[in-house]
Amino acid sequence: MTRELEQGSARAKRSGATQTRRRSAGPSLRALLPPLIAALVAIVAWETAVRVSAVPDYIVPAPSAIAQALIAHPSRFASAGLRSLLEAVGGLTVGAGTAFALAVVMAHSRALERALYPLALLVKVTPVIAVAPLLIIWFGFGATPKVLIAALITFFPMLVNAVTGLRSVPPATLDVFRSLDASPVQTFWHLRVPSSLPYVVAALKISIPLSLIGAVVAEWMSGDGGIGLIILIANSDFDTASLFAAVVVLAVIAVTLTALVSFIERRVLWWHESAEIS
Repeated sequence: MTRELEQGSARAKRSGATQTRRRSAGPSLRALLPPLIAALVAIVAWETAVRVSAVPDYIVPAPSAIAQALIAHPSRFASAGLRSLLEAVGGLTVGAGTAFALAVVMAHSRALERALYPLALLVKVTPVIAVAPLLIIWFGFGATPKVLIAALITFFPMLVNAVTGLRSVPPATLDVFRSLDASPVQTFWHLRVPSSLPYVVAALKISIPLSLIGAVVAEWMSGDGGIGLIILIANSDFDTASLFAAVVVLAVIAVTLTALVSFIERRVLWWHESAEIS
C-alpha cells in the first residue's frame, strides 16, 4: 500500500515538474510592473500634495523626509527591524505550530472540537493589549513575552484554516484510500495533509502581519527595543518622519515574508489552483 502511494505521488510530481519550472522560474517583469508603477505614482502624488499644501512635517512628512530619516540612521532601523522580525517569526512558529497540532486533534474528533473551540475563541477575542502587560510581568522584558504575544495573535487563524483544510478531503479520493486499505496514518500524511496545505498557506499569509503587530504591541509595553520602541520614541518627540520610517520597515518585512511564502507555495503547491494566482 505504501509503495503504491509513493509511486503514484512520484508520477504526479514528474508530470508536474515541467509546469513547476515554468511557473516558478521567478516573478516576471510583467507581474512586478503593476505594483511598482502603483507605488511610484502614490509616492509622487504624496510628495506633490505635501509640497503644494505646505503641510508641516510633524503632521504628514513627505516621502523624501521619510527616506532621509531612514538614511540618517540605517543601523538603528536595521537592528530594530531584525529584532522585531525574529520576535514575529518566533511567535508565528509557536502559534502556527501549536494551532496545527491542535487542529489535527480537533479534525479527528467532533467532541474534542466542541470542547476546545470555545477556549480557542476566548484566545481570539481577548485583547492583546490587555494580555501584554501580564506576560511582561510574568516573563520579564526579554524576547519571551513578545514571542508569546505574537503566538497568541496568530493562533486562531491557523487553527480555523487548518481544521477546515484537514477536513476538506474529496470523498471520492477518501473512498480510494479506503479501498486500498490505507491506515489512518497513511491517509493523514498522503491525503489530509496535502489537502490542508492551501488552507495552511492562506493562514500563514494572514498571520504574518498579525505576528508583526503582536511583536510591536509587546515592544510598546516593554519599551526595551525593536520597531515598537522607535515608534514610541518618535511619537513622544513628534518625529513623524521616523515614525513613518518605522512603518516602512515593518511593511518591507511583511511584504518580504509574504513573498517568501508565495514562492514556497508555487514550489510545493504547483498542483493546486492557488499557485496560479499567488
